[in-house]
Amino acid sequence: MIQPLLLLTAAVISSIRFGSCEIKDVHIVEDSRPIILFEKFGFAPDGHVDISIKRVSWKSKHQNAKLDLSSMGFFLVRDVSYPQILNESSYTDGFCVLSSMYVQNLFGFDKLAPDSTFNTSAVIDQPDEYNLVFGNCQTEFHVSMNVHTELYNIHDGEKDFLPAGQTSLPKLYFFFFLVYVAILAVWGFICIKQRLTVHKIHLIMAALLLFKALKMICASEDKMYIRKTGTPHGWDVAFYIFGFLKGVTLFTVIVLVGTGWSFLKPYLQEREKIILMFVIPLQVLENIASVVISETGPVKKDWFAWTEMFLLIDVVCCCTILFPIFWSIRSLKEASKTDGKAAKNLEKLTLFKQFYAVVIAYLYFTRVVVSAIGANINYRYDWVPVAAAEGASLVFYLFIFYHFQPVERNPYLVIGDVEDTTRNQTLEIEDPMES
Repeated sequence: MIQPLLLLTAAVISSIRFGSCEIKDVHIVEDSRPIILFEKFGFAPDGHVDISIKRVSWKSKHQNAKLDLSSMGFFLVRDVSYPQILNESSYTDGFCVLSSMYVQNLFGFDKLAPDSTFNTSAVIDQPDEYNLVFGNCQTEFHVSMNVHTELYNIHDGEKDFLPAGQTSLPKLYFFFFLVYVAILAVWGFICIKQRLTVHKIHLIMAALLLFKALKMICASEDKMYIRKTGTPHGWDVAFYIFGFLKGVTLFTVIVLVGTGWSFLKPYLQEREKIILMFVIPLQVLENIASVVISETGPVKKDWFAWTEMFLLIDVVCCCTILFPIFWSIRSLKEASKTDGKAAKNLEKLTLFKQFYAVVIAYLYFTRVVVSAIGANINYRYDWVPVAAAEGASLVFYLFIFYHFQPVERNPYLVIGDVEDTTRNQTLEIEDPMES
């Protein structure tokens, strides 16, 4: 059971870009794991690794246990070889990861100074994506230490703390920021021009554009400061805040559009309120998990559990928001057969089916395809999955905002006299949604 979990861990780690900075201070407290992954970094020619450890201590529950200091230490391993050392550790009896043919040892604890400190630097001669790992071949001993790491490349004589494949991310995020600002300006112009046909949902959609643009500029500044200084200087906090607001607003817009709230009916049915109240708390938990995953990395014992929770919640949210769209499609099918407005309802039905298909395609591409690209692409092109995900998001936003814009005779928004008296009387039974 343990072996498959270790291999699954390697697969998950290879597809997730964790860490918000490349200068890190990590505190290890009584940890007996045989392999502790600290960082993953894409090195260019003349890459550097600086490690400083202090306050190293260890203890064992076995009174007669004898410690061999050379059985503990730090090493580098190419990312493509990381699953191999996990496999060796799982299936080879008496295996010590520090003796693996795949690792490049940096130093062992037998080199510790008398005050339990050690500093070392290494130059990467062969550029590639490497993992910085701590190995403990005597797991009966629990290790505690403070570790300071700096991973960087040298570019034009200066330190560049972004991995080799991510150096273009600041410009990429800034480009998408400008795009969303332009879309927000156009959307505002349309809403002002068509103010008589503007509904509450259009204002929420404007907020979505605002939060998305702010998230992009924060991501750009975050990566720019990391590249220059190794730390985000607080931009990561702003990124998480606007990322959370964007996530909640996006799922809310999909649910509300799927139910036809505001433009097809002025309130939500009870089951639709339940969906909304279910998705929003899940989005809160998902964003908390995302922050933990990004800020801690697999060096923490519970990182993989947070990763599993994040993936599970994301899948649940993606599946849940499809129900309102399905209900709307089913209602339009039934209405087209009974209320005498077959042509109008069939037109809406076709558009809702398109919306349903686009939502599924968007969720599948951004969750599955982008992850597959990130897991298989060369580290020099780490920016490609980001560009693919943001490009897909932009196409999805354009689809929604084009088809749900507040213009006259929009097939989605035409209600007026096309709704018969019986339908209005039925809808009035439901409680209005609180503004």
